Amino acid sequence: MSEQTTELGHSIKALADTLIPYILAVVAAFAAVGIFFAAVGFDVLQAYSTILFTSFRTPNGFVQTLLKYVPLLLQALAFTVPLTAGKFNIGGEGQLIVGAIGAAAVGIMFSGLPMLLLLPMVILAGIVFGGFWAAIPAWLLYRFGINEILTTVMMNFISFSLIDYVATEIWRDPTAGHPTTVPIGAGGEFPLLVAKPPLNSGIVLALAAAVIVYVYVNRTPGGYDLVATGANARASRVFGINVRVMFLLSLIVGGALAGLSGAIEVAGVHHRLIEGLQSNFLLLGIIIGLMARGNLLAVPFVAFFIAVLEVGASAMQRTMMIPVEFVFIVEALILLFVLLSDVVRRR
Repeated sequence: MSEQTTELGHSIKALADTLIPYILAVVAAFAAVGIFFAAVGFDVLQAYSTILFTSFRTPNGFVQTLLKYVPLLLQALAFTVPLTAGKFNIGGEGQLIVGAIGAAAVGIMFSGLPMLLLLPMVILAGIVFGGFWAAIPAWLLYRFGINEILTTVMMNFISFSLIDYVATEIWRDPTAGHPTTVPIGAGGEFPLLVAKPPLNSGIVLALAAAVIVYVYVNRTPGGYDLVATGANARASRVFGINVRVMFLLSLIVGGALAGLSGAIEVAGVHHRLIEGLQSNFLLLGIIIGLMARGNLLAVPFVAFFIAVLEVGASAMQRTMMIPVEFVFIVEALILLFVLLSDVVRRR
């Protein structure tokens, strides 16, 4: 009995050691921004209430939060999986765009197919196109040792021109005033979990992807090789792990996850390809991955918190005329304080 009590005590202490820095970081960030709110004459309590509780006051607010949550979760995973191997995938934005292009292309070209065939094809196209877009910098790293940060960022800029060309030249919707393609076939759209307000079933796929990634990284030999490579690439090489292959694999898996987020945006939200559908998901995904410190179990929860902040920020801007940049400051300060907590803990 005493051994079980001791083990429980250790578990509680470990959980507290993990959660307390996050709680203190959130409190410190909101306190710091509250000073700015008060200095410029805004109602601090009303602003914080709007930011934190808009997502839960109405069904529409909650659904909008979940719709924002899906790409944030997948973009965070697209950054965190390569980070596990010690690599930095900064190309999630481009991989999302190219995944969306692939999903839209399949959905338009085979628009007459039934859902049983077309929807899996649309999803698979997004995954494959996103993985392919990440495979280019991954191969450059594998073959020539070119830094993946530089190449993944450069691939983002190429994708901007690519989506503009597809949306204005190949499948342009002549009735739209913005670079937009014609709709995909009805069979390529995700079924709705809730009709009003509409919530598509893409969230189920995103959560399933998060579970699969977690199980792979933490419960399989391949995942162990990935973690070992990120912990110490030199030692892993000595013990027979092909670290170059691990680098390659991690980036491609990250690209596939980002491509999946693009496919869900096309098949679940927009039902077509729209220039700008990537929003600011890349930067927020990186912030989520860093806040979670690369912990794949923590990523879904941190992503949901950031989705709540994002929806609350939009409401705050509409109702109180407070610039949305204040929320960006909150997110940046939370990240800063979380990282500083590591320094304090070590000292």
